[in-house]
Amino acid sequence: MDLTLGSTIGTTVIGGTVANHIRVMLENGPKGKKVVAVAADWPGLERGAETEEAAIERLLSYVPRYATVAKLAGMEAAFATIPAVNVVEHYPGTGSTDFWGISFAFSSIDQQAMSGEELERELTLMQACWAFFDEVHTRVSTELQKGSRGGGRDRDQIALHTFAHEQNLVKKLGMITPDEAMLTDEGMNAHRDAYCNAIRDYHSQGKLAGKVAKWPLHYLIRHTAYHTLDHAWEMEDKDLTANRARGRSPSQHRHGASP
Repeated sequence: MDLTLGSTIGTTVIGGTVANHIRVMLENGPKGKKVVAVAADWPGLERGAETEEAAIERLLSYVPRYATVAKLAGMEAAFATIPAVNVVEHYPGTGSTDFWGISFAFSSIDQQAMSGEELERELTLMQACWAFFDEVHTRVSTELQKGSRGGGRDRDQIALHTFAHEQNLVKKLGMITPDEAMLTDEGMNAHRDAYCNAIRDYHSQGKLAGKVAKWPLHYLIRHTAYHTLDHAWEMEDKDLTANRARGRSPSQHRHGASP
């Protein structure tokens, strides 16, 4: 694994990504219990572990899975499937970083101004994460593999949880999406369009999301994408149909225990 600091080497495209490097930010929990590796240019690609090296290794293990998202976004050419890692920032996390192993803090990159072109690129990737989630939801078993103590959500419970979390996130943009709107394709599409348009509106005004706790739009997008992907991958990992067809037990999804 090539760990380098500073500028990437190669042909730069929107967002600072290159075809043979991946820019990574490392969020360190205040008590040193967890570190989260965040792909700065690929919303949703972030993984936590107990050490920086383990977090980077875990993030890299998900790169092949994220390639599907990049393809859905029409960005497969810019996404390296066997990348060298370019660590561009270390920054402090919060107590929730240590507890959940999920990114809950803003990096300096999160707080940088985005051009309209950069914003549209990130929104396209967030929309690709939604498309991937929907595709996974349609093909996995309704009942999912339970944990060792019989716990865990089934497919539709995961979907409802994911939708409810997103309903809370859009409130930071002054949006209210009724529960029933999240339960139909038409309502979900309208919600997602409105979410993207609200982000565009805030961006055009130079506003941060939220009334009290202010979130940079870059962080709001990547957090939405992360939560969506984390649960899509959870459904894949616990899918009984696919794993029975392969003649093996479903793998244990070591996600960030997304709240």
